Amino acid sequence: MRRQFGKKKTKALFIVEIISVFAIFCLHQKPAKACTSFLITKGASTDGSTMITYAADAHVLYGELYYRPAAEYPEGAMMEIKDWDSGKKLGKIKQVRKTYSVVGNMNEHQLAIGETTFGGREELKNEKGGIDYGSLIYVTLQRAKTAREAIKIMGDLVEEYGYYSKGESFSIADPNEVWFMDMIGKGPDEKGAVWVACKVPDGYVSAHANHARISTFPQDDPKKCVFSKDVISFARKKGYFKGDDKDFSFVAAYAPANCRDLRVREGRVWSMFRRVAPSLKIPSDYVKCKKGADPLPLWIKPDKKISVHDVMELMRDHFEGTEFDLSKGVGAGPYELPYRWRPLTWEYEGKKYVNERATATQQTGFSFVSQSRSNLPDPIGGILWFSVDDAASTVYVPMYAGITEPPKQYAVGTGSFTEFSWESAFWMFNWVANFAYSRYKDIIVDIRKVQGDFERGFFEKQKEIEEKALALYKKSPAKARAFLTDYSKKTAEEVVTRWKKLGEELLMKYLDGNIRDEKGKVTHPGYPKHWYARIVKERGDHFRLPDEDPKLTDAQRASQPPHQEAKEKGDKTAPSDKSEEKEATVKKEDKKDAEKKKEPSGPCGCSFEASSSPSHLSAFLLALLVAGFLFSRKRMKG
Repeated sequence: MRRQFGKKKTKALFIVEIISVFAIFCLHQKPAKACTSFLITKGASTDGSTMITYAADAHVLYGELYYRPAAEYPEGAMMEIKDWDSGKKLGKIKQVRKTYSVVGNMNEHQLAIGETTFGGREELKNEKGGIDYGSLIYVTLQRAKTAREAIKIMGDLVEEYGYYSKGESFSIADPNEVWFMDMIGKGPDEKGAVWVACKVPDGYVSAHANHARISTFPQDDPKKCVFSKDVISFARKKGYFKGDDKDFSFVAAYAPANCRDLRVREGRVWSMFRRVAPSLKIPSDYVKCKKGADPLPLWIKPDKKISVHDVMELMRDHFEGTEFDLSKGVGAGPYELPYRWRPLTWEYEGKKYVNERATATQQTGFSFVSQSRSNLPDPIGGILWFSVDDAASTVYVPMYAGITEPPKQYAVGTGSFTEFSWESAFWMFNWVANFAYSRYKDIIVDIRKVQGDFERGFFEKQKEIEEKALALYKKSPAKARAFLTDYSKKTAEEVVTRWKKLGEELLMKYLDGNIRDEKGKVTHPGYPKHWYARIVKERGDHFRLPDEDPKLTDAQRASQPPHQEAKEKGDKTAPSDKSEEKEATVKKEDKKDAEKKKEPSGPCGCSFEASSSPSHLSAFLLALLVAGFLFSRKRMKG
């Protein structure tokens, strides 16, 4: 017994060790950085807000709401820097005497920063750099009040400590301005980074999705664009650029792209542009890497002004209604799933292929829509509409810039990527979304209803909440912040509690591939018609039943004509056009004629084709006579 127990224990320990190794791998695995960010200026929004979005997409990123309280530090204090992706210690930087509170990616002054990684030239990565892109964002948010100030701080930090990460695009917004910034390091032999930052013209929108997008830019107007002093000279030194300074393009010098890059990166920018400005009829040629195609513009003017809700919906894009529509094709399955499991690129018989990469994606850790408004005090005017998991099936919850602590359901420490928790917003939304992927076309309708109820409710209540907060703020800013903190906590709790209940309801409704109707009756709707057509086309002969299929005994069945295999082969595929349908009809008629000539023969159910030929008839009669003669002789001997 002891030895047997020992064997079980050894096996159990082995399994635990395997799981532990996997967990450690996940915790230290660098996220595959593939994010999306949209930029909306005051003049392009319906209410005068500036907005940026950020989807932090990585298959091993746990979505949670970071919170950093304001603090004061003594002279000479240092701050440890760890790479946001890997946790690697990069060193220490000088701490400032006073820092601002930060909720997610927005600080108490309504300054918001997002990013997407474009990578760029591999040789410009500097493993000895002292600050990474993630730390650059969150350190800057603790130190800057405006977008322009943020750009200066970011440039100063990488110059003093060196830039560790690959190429990044940053979205930077305060209540009045929105800026677009491209940055890349100088490689292992030089400290610092080269970068360009341009202000998005008021009334315009922009976007980036893992591809540097600033090409040529004004070099003599700091109100419009600012840049590192060596952004052009460094490119010349490295051999990336030759020509006049006025013709210098950041993206051409530092981030050349292949067809795969354009398809999975610029495709998201194109889709955002085509939705907000359909009148421009921007072609998809550049996304499809057509020779001579014009690059997408850095920014465009939308056909109409955009609301916060509009921007949320842009984050839920799957290329619907376009040639890249992910809900179409065999990859979408029978229930039009607008996702493709990774990897994005794959090979078959020596050729390379790519799946589309939409803005809404299953591996989102967290995403947000920031809203900054100059007509309100900072604690009230700034809202980080925050969500976790897939943007298409999540809920954007209002987190005001003035809150003093995050809701537990979204807070750091409530759960982790390797530890499921029913209290965690991340796991609740993943639970529901992953169940929805099994029957997406039907289940997403139920999800969107609850999602819409919440978000509409937030917008309808927003004016009332902010009027109350403003009244409190005039008497006591601290009381206003406490009020907003309580509101954000309550909404978060309501959402996560309801989402758990929604998961239970969906499991009940769609159990085992069935669907309960509104009365609770279990129904079997089957697959969509288009999917049955695909099945018939691929293996119709395998699944086909006889047109007439009466219930028979084995003896009766044995005496029946054979299954009409020839007919089945003729109807093997579902006709796709009139010519195929006509051909199939002709084949059916031909086989019907042939079947009329078949006669049963013997208990085995075999058959042969009778013929009016005299020679065949004579042979048949002779065979009968011989059989009769032999049968008679056998009986006589018996």
